[in-house]
Amino acid sequence: MSEASAIEATATSADASENPRGVWREARRALWLLSRSFSSVVGLVIVAIFLVLAILGPYIVPYPGASTGNVDMSSMLLPPSMEHWFGTDDMGNDIFSRVVIGTRISLQIGLTITLGAAVIGVPLGIFSGYLGGNVRRVIMAFTDLFLALPSLVLAIPIVTVLGPGVTNATIALAIVWWPGYVRLVDSKALSLSKEPFVEAARAMGASTLRIVFRYMLPNCTSPLIVKASLDMGAAILAAAGLGFIGLGAKAPSPEWGAMLSVARGYLPTWWWFAVFPGLAIYVSVLGFNLLGDGLRDIFDPRTTSQ
Repeated sequence: MSEASAIEATATSADASENPRGVWREARRALWLLSRSFSSVVGLVIVAIFLVLAILGPYIVPYPGASTGNVDMSSMLLPPSMEHWFGTDDMGNDIFSRVVIGTRISLQIGLTITLGAAVIGVPLGIFSGYLGGNVRRVIMAFTDLFLALPSLVLAIPIVTVLGPGVTNATIALAIVWWPGYVRLVDSKALSLSKEPFVEAARAMGASTLRIVFRYMLPNCTSPLIVKASLDMGAAILAAAGLGFIGLGAKAPSPEWGAMLSVARGYLPTWWWFAVFPGLAIYVSVLGFNLLGDGLRDIFDPRTTSQ
């Protein structure tokens, strides 16, 4: 490819990503494609509801003090009613208020884990795929060591060393979550490294960093968006799992896993204590999975070309 052709190709890519009208046009097209799938719309609605609850939850719940660990002996373990929609817990706190307030904590944990894993995994994956050779062999061998065991199993000893808590659980999960991003970006970068526009940029004397981050990384965004949306649900579930076994958030935190950890001792008599936090985990994970499936269909060339 000639220098003029390479410049034209990169200019076209820049126009698509930097022109505001082009961005809005692509956004409208993506929403239209998303609306064609009922399950994707359901996922989008669920995620939107949880995002609203995460932002406004502490200000709209009927009992804002329910998350502070107050004790009301007269209201202990009341069943669901018009006054307490989800019933009350062993401390007399309104479970509905605690579940809603806990939405912000769970989404923050999921987002932090996903972003942290991407920050670690994306650079490793893109350099692995572009440089190849011994660099790729070393990076992929190191990645395979982490992929040999499930993320939650690897996170448990890390949290044990760091100490239980929300922050340490989030750090531990981010540390073990990155291999999936390495695998994804490595395969994409490996194919992109042979594309004419990359070879042209290399021939023009562009530095490795410029080629990797200016020309290759933008072409990896679509699969990364899909993976991140799917990982949000998985990260929320993993964080709740650590909270459930006592290595994550601790009571009286309204984090859903911590609530389940306390509630398991009251099953099956006081079922509402465990059912509603568990239902919040289930619905949020379902929402992100449905949304991720919809985004995957949007970015699938076989779908978008129709």
